[in-house]
Amino acid sequence: MQYQRWLTLVLFVLGISSAAAQSRGGSGRSVGPGAGSVHVHVIYADDRRAGSNLQVQLIQGSSSTPVQTAYTNDGGVATFWNIPIGNYHVLVSGEGIQSVEGDVFELDSRRVTQSQYVMVRSVDAAAPRPPPANSGLVSAADLNASSKARDEFKKANEAIAKQEWSKAVALLTKAIATYPQYVSAYNNLGVVYARMNDVVHEREALEKAVVLDEHYAPACQNLAKVYLQARQFPKAEDLLQKALSSNPNNGESMVLLADTQYMEHRYGLAIATAQKAHALPKHPTVAHYIAAKAYEQQNKNVEALAEFQIFLSEEPTGPRADHVRSDMTRLQSAAENMTASSR
Repeated sequence: MQYQRWLTLVLFVLGISSAAAQSRGGSGRSVGPGAGSVHVHVIYADDRRAGSNLQVQLIQGSSSTPVQTAYTNDGGVATFWNIPIGNYHVLVSGEGIQSVEGDVFELDSRRVTQSQYVMVRSVDAAAPRPPPANSGLVSAADLNASSKARDEFKKANEAIAKQEWSKAVALLTKAIATYPQYVSAYNNLGVVYARMNDVVHEREALEKAVVLDEHYAPACQNLAKVYLQARQFPKAEDLLQKALSSNPNNGESMVLLADTQYMEHRYGLAIATAQKAHALPKHPTVAHYIAAKAYEQQNKNVEALAEFQIFLSEEPTGPRADHVRSDMTRLQSAAENMTASSR
């Protein structure tokens, strides 16, 4: 019974979009249906192009959930391909500039190719460098990577975008050999190994990333998923707490934490964490599923049914919605049987 509860909930929760490898598309890439491309132009106040090797993160909505990471070319442009329709903003950081976040913009079906301009300011090289605007998404160690290591990293991300996993492993390994402190390269290597179903090397790469920078939220979240699947719940919770301390509005980390608390039978905490996730401007619908299952364990079926209903109002179609309807039918039938037996 306990194993079934574990299996159903965790597989359901991990069905949310896994933390994607940071990727970078090449020029001329086709865009699939329901997706578009974003060209980010990084400029100075005098309209000069900011130049190459600045890190640009595409972030979902007004939250802090990164979708992809790219680096600017010699013309100061970073391009993102095959981005799902939705709202985004960008975070720009790098050598010699002050980190800056752009305004939220919408990528919709009418404008699937967009250009966004982000103005940055230079900093005095002799002055202390300000930290990135969101340090949990940018490892300070990566800012010191050599141009050679960055080149290998970019090539690896192009291979990732094409799902050329073996090639990506080779290129990321070269990047790490050139710059052994390359935190995001280790993180991406772990994600690639996950796509190759190589759990041992996935875990090794992600553990190395966390050792190098325990505050790098993407690696903490990815490694937490490994521990969660291995039922090492205390380790998963510790990593998710670290991820949230660096990136407090990340809905995916929050629902994974709620899931972990559920699996540790801390149902009240799981409900509170799920409700906290629900309060975010953009939250994963699975937060309601976790809350519902936790209420069910507390024999609070009315509250559980209410959470299931909220889930369906936010995600009315698809396999997960069908699963929730099945759970609702089961709860309602149990309630009816209990009422009938008490007569």
